[in-house]
Amino acid sequence: MQASLLSIAYLIGSVTFIIGLKMLSHPASARKGNLVAAAGMFLAIAGTIFLYEEGGEKLHNYGWIFSGLLIGTVIGVIAARKVKMTAMPEMVSMFNGMGGACAMLISIVEFNHLTHAPVAAMSGSNLAEIIAALITQATTGIHVGGKLLIILLGLIIGTVSFAGSVIAWGKLNGKVKDFAFKGQHIVNLTMLAVIVILATYLVVVINDSYTIVNENGRYISHGTIGVLPQITISFYVILALSIAYGVLFVMPIGGADMPVVISLLNSFTGVAAACGGFLYNNPVMLTGGILVGSAGTILTILMCKAMNRSLKNVLIGSFGGVKAGGAAKEQTGSYKEISLSDAAVVLRYANKVMIVPGYGLAVAQAQHVCHELEKILEEKGVEVKYAIHPVAGRMPGHMNVLLAEADVPYEKLEEMEQANGEMNTTDAVLVLGANDVVNPAAKHDPDSPIYGMPILEVENAKMVIVNKRSMKPGYAGIENELFFQPKTSMLFGDAKAVLQQLVAEVKIV
Repeated sequence: MQASLLSIAYLIGSVTFIIGLKMLSHPASARKGNLVAAAGMFLAIAGTIFLYEEGGEKLHNYGWIFSGLLIGTVIGVIAARKVKMTAMPEMVSMFNGMGGACAMLISIVEFNHLTHAPVAAMSGSNLAEIIAALITQATTGIHVGGKLLIILLGLIIGTVSFAGSVIAWGKLNGKVKDFAFKGQHIVNLTMLAVIVILATYLVVVINDSYTIVNENGRYISHGTIGVLPQITISFYVILALSIAYGVLFVMPIGGADMPVVISLLNSFTGVAAACGGFLYNNPVMLTGGILVGSAGTILTILMCKAMNRSLKNVLIGSFGGVKAGGAAKEQTGSYKEISLSDAAVVLRYANKVMIVPGYGLAVAQAQHVCHELEKILEEKGVEVKYAIHPVAGRMPGHMNVLLAEADVPYEKLEEMEQANGEMNTTDAVLVLGANDVVNPAAKHDPDSPIYGMPILEVENAKMVIVNKRSMKPGYAGIENELFFQPKTSMLFGDAKAVLQQLVAEVKIV
């Protein structure tokens, strides 16, 4: 009865994950979708704690279980409430790393169980019993080998995700700098090859670690896998190499390429969780892992296409960031500033305005006043839209969430291709704290770290107003030639303060 109830709980949990993911695809239903999926997760966890049985026995270590849940819940709630919108990419990266760490620890624990649990003895004194013992040994061996394969997959993928996410977290908050050395690609590929060879060796050898011996005239199959020390040593060598690979493949990546890597690491964690679902024969864990892994993989592929990058280069760690040769062209010339009142006149008398939100808007928490400016302009007959770059704000969907928080209608948000198609008919573009995603060097400077990345082609509009705090380079660390073009005017200052003053100026124009 309890097993049936647990199966029903897992089924409901799996369905809510799918429904929740579907609802997350649209801003209007995203919040509710998150709650639906969370309710399913709660049901699955509660069912496991109170209904799961093994060998007729329920879980008994409730003190440890509830202590862990309480600590994790308190940390999660505090972190979610205190995190700033600008720090969301760091938080996502760190939480993703925790998922990878869980998969890594599960693999280590299950490996120790596997290698120290004795294999049931099978014995026989005649030919039929001997054959039966051999069949059982072979069958058991295949089962153990398959189980070890899943453990190793969870270990490798989860560990790479954990190590890579920690480095990504450090790079996003500025505590870890880009780093690369000559021949790093070869080192990364060599480590990957060694990991695969060792994992294959373990899966093959573990089937041979069983013994058929003659003991007092009887054939028996028995033993523990842990008697072969090379198996344990190889396992922890794989763990160490996976940590090193996770660190080395993220270290060189920088600038605008980080969102793609975060998305890839997220898909790794999903796949590692799915391995745990296979390991424990847990359908809800399997469903959740597959959904996260597949969604993250699809998103990564789409972002690679959007950024004109190669998925192969992402995997071997040769993605953007530190370049071996050349340097981006140094920008020369002068830039011109525009006053608040002049900027207000330009926006007020334009027929069509395109707003490009960026990280600076998020830093200033200026999304609400930006929406206010948009409404005032529309009241005066100006058509206003938002142009959203796929990686604006350092993570996918960052700007969409930011603007949704300010109740900006989703219909006003245009994706990059659609927005670029309208730039020629746009009178004025207002760039708010965005930098690399509007840099024309991405289109024609092969030495630029962002070369090949599609950008918002704001230079095609009739006039561009750029709001920044200063002329300091953006996240990619390169100057933006857009700022020195004749049709561009700089409006310096904090985005929120500037927008508040623009609102006041537009009202009286």
